[in-house]
Amino acid sequence: MNEWEFNLLEDKPGLMSVMINGAEVKPGDRVRLRPREGGDIFDIALAGKIATVESIEQDYEGQCHVSVVIDDDPGRDIGMMRQPGHRFFFGVSEVETMMQPPAAELSTPKTPAILIAGIGNIFLGDDAFGVEVVSRFANRELPPGVHVVDFGIRGFDLTYALIDGADVTILVDACPRGGTPGDLYVIEPDLRSPAAEQAPPSVDAHGMNPMSVLRTAQAMGGPLKKVLLLGCEPQTFGPEEGQMGLSEAVSAAVERAVPLLESVMRRVLSGEWPLKPGA
Repeated sequence: MNEWEFNLLEDKPGLMSVMINGAEVKPGDRVRLRPREGGDIFDIALAGKIATVESIEQDYEGQCHVSVVIDDDPGRDIGMMRQPGHRFFFGVSEVETMMQPPAAELSTPKTPAILIAGIGNIFLGDDAFGVEVVSRFANRELPPGVHVVDFGIRGFDLTYALIDGADVTILVDACPRGGTPGDLYVIEPDLRSPAAEQAPPSVDAHGMNPMSVLRTAQAMGGPLKKVLLLGCEPQTFGPEEGQMGLSEAVSAAVERAVPLLESVMRRVLSGEWPLKPGA
């Protein structure tokens, strides 16, 4: 049944919740899409995507269908307004709750879920470092459980991704620390440090302060397990009117950052890093 047919059922009240693999799923919950094999082009494109449940509907035969809006869809706000084109329907068997591991991982040993988050503003010179690194890294074949997302300056989206609770989040961003432009750092931010305490738990819709985003996710009860930062010393953020493109030093650093990120990811997957408290 497609969305146009579901429009005929708009006067039929939606369900408050539905049980999926023993877990109660309600509108507003996050799910992972696992469309059945042999579906259409949308099923292929949306497989594995994270989505928000907009409503739970029943067809004329009493079958439940989950209406979802894709989290990384630029038009998700339109979908939440129940408009066509940004709202998709899946059977109960085609979605997984965020609490359960992907089906492909159920029979394998538990490995860390890793979120690699690119951060930066492409209109502010070297601030685009993180965006450029993850755009190259995302083209690689990644192990199960590793998700690479270009968040740009979408602080709200990163906050909710952190609340979803990856075992390890690796932020990739320009990081001024007083070094030489192009220097790379891999550090574990301490949210209890004085500098972190000064970052207010708030999110700017038009910018991205990673420490503020972390504090916000923490304030919202997010299970921040481990956070690493792969940073690069910037040379310039450009003039007041903005600047497209990286400086020569930071552009060269991108080439070194991609294999470094690969190394950090592999060490996390093997359990070598981050170090446990007291190690």
